[in-house]
Amino acid sequence: MNDAQGIMERLWRRVQLMSSWGRVTFSDDSKSAQILQIKLNNSETRDDTPRIAEFGLTSVPPNGSDVLVVFLGGDRSKGVVIATGHQASRPLGLAAGETMMYDLQGKSVYLTAAHGIVIEARGAPVTVNNATTVTINAANSVVMNTPLLHVTGDIHADGNVSDNVRSMAGDRTIYNGHIHGSGPVPTQQQ
Repeated sequence: MNDAQGIMERLWRRVQLMSSWGRVTFSDDSKSAQILQIKLNNSETRDDTPRIAEFGLTSVPPNGSDVLVVFLGGDRSKGVVIATGHQASRPLGLAAGETMMYDLQGKSVYLTAAHGIVIEARGAPVTVNNATTVTINAANSVVMNTPLLHVTGDIHADGNVSDNVRSMAGDRTIYNGHIHGSGPVPTQQQ
């Protein structure tokens, strides 16, 4: 074997070592970069492998998640996880252009192609914290299907308020028009 052939074989080996599939066996999310332990095969497990994730979105992949690892220059001591996936919990059937943020318990925020935005809370509370104002600008209406609407402060309505009987404006008209006769019973019914 000549030098050129040896160089090419070493170069080819480095190229082969530049990426690998593996599985997460441990996650540490307490540092500035998330650190994963990944099992690449039966004889190779990598500790302290940093995971690079997109800005503005973070998650901790559950154990058993698939990972794609790249090794800088084919050096197996310099790996970085660039992608993760968990086959068992990944929602299926999204259409082209749709997006979903989801977790292991089935909660999700789904940006659909035809039906807007769907939030699936799976029986868990949904909380908005520390907002000075929460504004909903709906073109048609806001519908709340709930057995109880609890408000801890005042309610102010710029428009009319009504129930299944009549509006508050109608109640005011009745109240303002009712007259007491000489006795304690009003001559008009509310």
